[in-house]
Amino acid sequence: MPTAIVTGQPVPGSSLESDLRSLGFDVRMAESTAEAETLLAAAPAGDRVAVVDAGFVGHVHALRLGLTDPRFPLAAVPGAVTAQPAARQALTRAVARETSSGGGTAIAVGSLADRIVTELDADGSEVHRPELGSLVAVVPADPQARNEARQAVAAVDDEAVRLKSAVKSRDGFFTTYCISPYSRYLARWCARRGLTPNQVTTASLLTALIAAGCAATGTRGGFIAAGVLLIASFVLDCTDGQLARYALKYSTLGAWLDATFDRAKEYAYYAGLALGAARGGHDDVWALALGAMVLQTCRHVVDFSFNEANHDATANTSPTAALSDKLDSVGWTVWVRRMIVLPIGERWAMIAVLTALTTPRITFYALLVGCAFAATYTTAGRVLRSLTRKAHRTDRAAQALADLADSGPLSEAVGCVARRGLPGLAVPAVALLGGAAVVACSAFSGYGSVVPVIGALVYVLTSALAVARPLKGALDWLVPPFFRAAEYGTVLALAGKAGVNGALPAAFGLVAAVAYHHYDTVYRIRGNAGAPPAWLVRSIGGHDGRTLLVTVLAAALTAAQFTAALTVLAVIVALVVLAESIRFWVSAGAPAVHDEGETA
Repeated sequence: MPTAIVTGQPVPGSSLESDLRSLGFDVRMAESTAEAETLLAAAPAGDRVAVVDAGFVGHVHALRLGLTDPRFPLAAVPGAVTAQPAARQALTRAVARETSSGGGTAIAVGSLADRIVTELDADGSEVHRPELGSLVAVVPADPQARNEARQAVAAVDDEAVRLKSAVKSRDGFFTTYCISPYSRYLARWCARRGLTPNQVTTASLLTALIAAGCAATGTRGGFIAAGVLLIASFVLDCTDGQLARYALKYSTLGAWLDATFDRAKEYAYYAGLALGAARGGHDDVWALALGAMVLQTCRHVVDFSFNEANHDATANTSPTAALSDKLDSVGWTVWVRRMIVLPIGERWAMIAVLTALTTPRITFYALLVGCAFAATYTTAGRVLRSLTRKAHRTDRAAQALADLADSGPLSEAVGCVARRGLPGLAVPAVALLGGAAVVACSAFSGYGSVVPVIGALVYVLTSALAVARPLKGALDWLVPPFFRAAEYGTVLALAGKAGVNGALPAAFGLVAAVAYHHYDTVYRIRGNAGAPPAWLVRSIGGHDGRTLLVTVLAAALTAAQFTAALTVLAVIVALVVLAESIRFWVSAGAPAVHDEGETA
């Protein structure tokens, strides 16, 4: 149980002790700095500990934000500071300095907790200070100030603030106006019954899988049920994040579940639609399903790469960005611009409605057109920003892009020969041309031809040249999405050329397994946990090795054998990446974050 050390003389009528107990703290009283130091040393080493001024006046939710968020080793609000086990040593040093300077006698004038925070800042420790907004958190200096603070507390409904803060500030139109007005209350209902975000996330996944199963029946009733259940799954998907923010229940396992289940749900639903089309109308739409998955994954890689490239870039401004900020100041343009990028809420609503009212083929056509337009719009804007800004990218950004590239042993070997790399804008251009070459060779040659193998060899060479030097150029963030499009597009083209039943579903499985690996890489980087281990990337070949392998298999095997080989390859990749991913996300080294989902 976490320990809260309340310092100073108790204040008559204060609810502080009961507030702290309601947050799960074991409350101990300390009248002097030396006593506070003794209690700190006696607190269990593996538990959180907080130092709170006895004169604190504020909302319970202000204390909750400042003292219970698991994502930050050190955190503080006025009059209170907390440390998790990893930061206990820093807190202990700060308290010891206060004891030494104050002689260990009664608490000096002013808040001990605030003086500890000052010591922590001076020591170079990073202290998280949550934004409180209208919430009150103060240590009044006299009775009059205390009465004023209590009046301020009474004037603000902290439960209303808590409910409002449970909803993301930047969300899509559909989510903001059609889901969040009631899903936040569902999140509160879950919190009051002890449900966790992970349980709600799992319920969302199960609902989506049932929706996919309904779509797979191929009947009109099944399609209608699938559409309704997909919306229900999205409501739960919103609820889990709102529950995490409402109750401050962030976890390493939650990060993994939330980061991966959205994609699992959507892509399982695509597969269900494809199965339903084949069963109900004898319509083979597996190529469209795989194309939708490829396009959606590449869209996300564009988002991830651009954000990582500019995460900590200096002088990171441009006229295009300034225009975008100016448009955001006009209310209606904000919603239009958020809707046309087809975020997850709008996208799932469109899929659900079209599933219920039309056919899987029409659903996929609309999805491909919408996602293609959104990808063109967002990518063009980011290219313009990158070309017009004078940003200086850091080594961290370059390493993140290199990790997202997912280059294997072949690129590493060729890269050792071409250490100087390519100049300026030649890097993304060469990556694009190499990827286009292997996809074109695969798409426009006959099945069993060696032409795709030649294209893949060219691709290995160009991809190695593209990453031979640090990716710090203006458009180098395009390299990872070009690699994704090349690998996925090659698998799609060759499976389509095979022309046998099962080839495209096997390719769908392989791309899904590889895409999971790429999403897993993204969320590790987002959590500042680094990329997956090098052995994992090497064992599954990297994007270049897998692309070459698939072209060789297509050239050497019959169509039926190629289908079986794709299936085996998909199973092997899935087992390897899932085993390592699960090991990481349940380990102590995983980041304690809750993914916020797609940017809306």
